[in-house]
Amino acid sequence: MNIQVKFGQKLKELRLKKGLTQEKLAHLAEIDRTYLPGIEKGERNVSLSVIEKLSTALNIEIKDFFI
Repeated sequence: MNIQVKFGQKLKELRLKKGLTQEKLAHLAEIDRTYLPGIEKGERNVSLSVIEKLSTALNIEIKDFFI
């Protein structure tokens, strides 16, 4: 399993724990709502700035994606 897939699975897990839809998380993170499903499926290679936006929207630290 590659890092993109692992990151996507962790993102989905954290999103669901917060009770957020993909659309709501995309809105909070200020990213396009059509981009988020691709991240969760491991189809997108996200930048550090997008990771930062997602962590802020989820109110978590960036390291939480990798533990």
